[in-house]
Amino acid sequence: MHFSQLQYLPLSLPFFSILVGIFFLLLIFIQVGVLRYAYMRLGLSSGGALLLLLSSLVGSYFNIPVAELPGEQVEAGREITYFGMHYVVPLLVDWPGTVIAVNVGGAVIPMAMSVYLVTRYGLFLKGLIAVLCVAGVCYSLAEPIQGLGIALPIFVPVATTGIVALVLSRERAAPLAYIAGSLGTLLGADILNLDKISGLGTPMASIGGAGTFDGIFLNAVLAVLIASIPALFSRRRPAA
Repeated sequence: MHFSQLQYLPLSLPFFSILVGIFFLLLIFIQVGVLRYAYMRLGLSSGGALLLLLSSLVGSYFNIPVAELPGEQVEAGREITYFGMHYVVPLLVDWPGTVIAVNVGGAVIPMAMSVYLVTRYGLFLKGLIAVLCVAGVCYSLAEPIQGLGIALPIFVPVATTGIVALVLSRERAAPLAYIAGSLGTLLGADILNLDKISGLGTPMASIGGAGTFDGIFLNAVLAVLIASIPALFSRRRPAA
């Protein structure tokens, strides 16, 4: 097995292109000033936040192997459709078992950013509550898919995160959305379901990769949109 065989896009190219399109749409909104203050509420400059989203997209191609499961017959080199999304199953040769890996764009970067937001805004308790709420919902709905690993309906973490973040804190809803959406999805969908990977016949189970990356990335977009709400309302409010 070569390290390069572990690197692949978590979604088929047409569906991954949709996420790329969302990124460029946000870029345009920032340039015209619609989301000018949104990223500042996340503790980032607009350039820094765009770099975060771009790094997540680019990093989704890279997986860091961390463990191996005993050899079994695996399914590889095809696409699997789940809730309308097309996920890629990597083609690994001379590898009879399952590789446990960590996705850079869907796990490493979101976890690092979440730690930064928790410490910057002191969201230790609310962050924990939000993460546990999202993790509980994701865990209950995550589904083991033969040949793929663990998958989650794309809008489950997004909808849950938005509700939980706004209920817990209107002022810090944006960073809470990013924290809960990232860590809650990783914990509930991927980490707590690692015991179900064996026997699925998947060549690689990527934490934060195929099956959950789309939801995690859209949660980052959701955090930006939540952050922009106060600015949008202030622009509509008539002058006194």
